[in-house]
Amino acid sequence: MTFRNLCTALALGFGASVANAADIEIEAIEAGTLRINLAGRTVTVDGNPVELTSTEFDLLVHLARHPGRVFSRAQLLDQVWGYQHAGYEHTVSSHINRLRTKVEADARHPDYVLTVWGVGYKFRD
Repeated sequence: MTFRNLCTALALGFGASVANAADIEIEAIEAGTLRINLAGRTVTVDGNPVELTSTEFDLLVHLARHPGRVFSRAQLLDQVWGYQHAGYEHTVSSHINRLRTKVEADARHPDYVLTVWGVGYKFRD
């Protein structure tokens, strides 16, 4: 079951209709030992706090809210940074690399933020 399906099932279990199940606010996203507290804008790994910049946090949340969906660098620039310019695509790669050093046990062999070669990045399924 995907994360989105689980949230919908939980919402329906609490009496929400399918139409408004997607509108229910998710307070946290968990994957393995990674926990993202959306309201508090905090991240922990193995229960230990991880210091992220505002942009790193927004990038992680964007990817984690769409597990398995691949985003190109241009899409991430547009959706996370709010602008699109080919000259800035390296910015995404730099932020992904820094994010991995903070949330992954081994940044060279990531478990959460994955590269889809020739396409972009995704959060694990």
